[in-house]
Amino acid sequence: MTVVHVLFGTESGNAEMVADDIAAVFAGQGFETVTAELTDVEASDLAGMRIAVFVSSTYGEGGLPETAAPFHDALMTERPDLTGVRFAAFGLGDSVYGTFNNAIETLRTALLELGAEQIGTTAKHDAASATPATELADAWARDLLTLMPV
Repeated sequence: MTVVHVLFGTESGNAEMVADDIAAVFAGQGFETVTAELTDVEASDLAGMRIAVFVSSTYGEGGLPETAAPFHDALMTERPDLTGVRFAAFGLGDSVYGTFNNAIETLRTALLELGAEQIGTTAKHDAASATPATELADAWARDLLTLMPV
């Protein structure tokens, strides 16, 4: 059975709620899911994950949230070979900032640089929109299901 690791970085908890919703979509389709905050994930462990979904809010003027920054730093220091790892990316941000959804782009760029392959398009929720983040996450995760190995 394919295990989908849903990994999140958050400041206020919104990314965690979205991660839980995404995991529920996959679990509802028979995938085994593991949800974890990035502070609980070692960069070296990522190489052993076949599929990972990253969810991150953008903090302040475009930075990684407190719970994602140490993971990103470890990735860039340890530089594990992520060949064979497939990942999806969901960002939360606010378009009033010029650095809209910069955190998920920072993570995405690092993962690609280390050899991981992205599945689907990067979802970017806008806090200034009328669409709840969990609603966008649900639709996005359902679209990803068509790209997932069984």
